[in-house]
This record gives sequence, structure tokens and C-alpha cells, in this order.
Amino acid sequence: RPTHRITELRRLRRVTGIHSIRDVIKTACPSIPLKDRVRVSHNWNHGVCRKDVLLKWKINLLPWIQLDCDVLYLSQAANISAYHLRAEGGKLQNNRVALFSGHQEDVCRFTLTDTHLISAGGDGKIIVHDRGSDYSVEYYGHNQEVNCIDCKGGVIVSGSRDKTAKIWALAPDRFGQCLHTIPTYDRVWSVAISPSLCNFVTGTACCENFSPLRIWDTERCHLVSCLGTEFRRGAGVLDIAYESPFQLLTCGYDTFIRYWDLRVSTRKCVMEWEEPHDSTLYCIKSDKNHMIASGSSYYGVVRLWDKRQTRCLQMFQLAPTTSSPVYSLCFNTTHLYAALASVLYSLDFRTAASQSWK
Repeated sequence: RPTHRITELRRLRRVTGIHSIRDVIKTACPSIPLKDRVRVSHNWNHGVCRKDVLLKWKINLLPWIQLDCDVLYLSQAANISAYHLRAEGGKLQNNRVALFSGHQEDVCRFTLTDTHLISAGGDGKIIVHDRGSDYSVEYYGHNQEVNCIDCKGGVIVSGSRDKTAKIWALAPDRFGQCLHTIPTYDRVWSVAISPSLCNFVTGTACCENFSPLRIWDTERCHLVSCLGTEFRRGAGVLDIAYESPFQLLTCGYDTFIRYWDLRVSTRKCVMEWEEPHDSTLYCIKSDKNHMIASGSSYYGVVRLWDKRQTRCLQMFQLAPTTSSPVYSLCFNTTHLYAALASVLYSLDFRTAASQSWK
């Protein structure tokens, strides 16, 4: 009955602290009942979860992970493995479902499209893998490690230690063809293509007398603008995440998460959050609403931030006895996954919810 439904939503609003009934409805996930969704949201907000070790390996690596629905992709040394997640607990199924290889050195980063997995390696190569077959194409063009990669709308952008960014075409008749080379005069640590496809951003090491954050025109490769004005030397940008064509998040060696709105200003970010323990921030992920997750450089620390607050919302210390950074993280409605030097962790917010809300 409609009246009963509205009363129930108002009750849930009081429990979760969400300020409008519309927001309650919008947070509902089709695969999870509304009440369970509220319970899980409560656990995210209060840091109630169960920590599990999903995988361990013997040598320290720089792993990268990506999540695509119920498949988790993990780079280990020169290979990338794909694992199905178990529906009941968010854990990995025993056997991997796919293996992507071809690099002679470690994979630095990789990105996913609907049809391809594109990897960047320490061997200077970019490999485009067909996700539905064993077919792959190698791109050659960087003289040193390819530190970062992004792909949208049939365009690939790569950044390298060789102080260049390159644009490539993802089209069968132009495989392996470099469309443009942009000299950045500094090592490139991160790249991100705007959802509008018109621009892309490079994040550099900030060791030379150049802004570490620069926006480029995708088609003409002209410099559009520089973000920020006062970065200290060595404040390299390690990760960039677009939320819209005008809004993006950045983090790196100077221990800050910065939120930029290009409609407001390119000279100054609209908000910033400082890592409380003065640690480098290796990676960030956003739900494109209010939540940001970050991975720090010591003791496997993951932090959750709320854009409406100035301080960290929750902190999870995954590896208190080791000094490993969180090299990569991702999350869905119920789980957060974090890759450290020798272990892959999951934080299960749904299981904790079912135990706490009996």
C-alpha cells in the first residue's frame, strides 16, 4: 500500500541519515532488497565489516585490480588473471576463468572496455587483449615503462617514464598505430580520459618545472589548461578519477585528495582532504556520489571519505605488521577489494550486516 510504503521509507531515512525519500529510493540496488541495502549502508558508514584474505603470493609485487560485475581482474607480475566472485560471499572461485599474458616484464596498469583488456607494462609495450578470445595485439612506442593507461570511445592514452604521453587508435584497421606523441618533459604516472572524450589529463612526477596536472585536447593534442598553481617539487600525481566531464579527483605523493570542478576554476581545487598520517596516496575510487575510498602507502591503510565532511569517515588497517602500500582498490555495493604487495583482501560489509541486524 502506498501510505505504508512511504512510512517505511521515512523510517529507513531516519536510520541511515539520508535526507530525502528520493535518495533512499536511489540507493536501492535491484539485486539487494531495500532493507538489506540500508543495513549494508549502515555498516559502510560505521566501518562494520569482515576482513578476508582472498589470495596470497610469495614475492612482493605491484598488483593492480579492476572489477567488472562479478569478475575481478588482478595483475601479478607479467600476467593478468580473471576470477569469478562467488555470489553468496564475494570470495573468489577456486579457478581463474581467464589469463592474459604477453609482457616480458611486470604489468604496471591495465584498463577494461566492454570488449578489450588493455595492459601497460614495464617492457614499454601496450597489449590489447580481446576479452572473448585469445587474440591480442602488441603496441610498441615507449622507450621505458608504460606506467599508466586509459581507454574510452575507441581511443587509448598511455603515459610513460620516458616523459611522453601517446594516443593510440583502438580500431581493427589501425591497431598498433600511434596517432600522437606529446612530450611532457616529466615522467607520467597517471592518465585519465574525460567522459566527454574531448580531453584527457596527465599526472606527472612534478620533478621538473611544469604543472603535474595538465589537460590536453584529445584530437589536436594541444594543452588546454593546467590544474593548480602551487605544487611542491616531487608532489607526483599517482591516480586520477573522472566523475563527470567537469569533475575529477586526484591523489599522489603530497598526501592530498583533491576535487576539481573545471566549471569553477582550474587554478584551485574546490575541496581537498589530507591523509592524516602524512602518507602517500596510491589510489582512489569514487562512487560518483558522496563516497571516496583511498589507499595509503603504509600498513595497508584504506580510508573512506565523505565529500560532505572534512575528515576521514572510516579507516581500515589491513596489514598492521607490514609496511605494504595499498596499490589498488575497487568496490561494489557490498564489498571493498584491496591489493597489497603480496595479498589481496576483501572487506565484506554485507556479511557483517546479516550478523549485526538479527
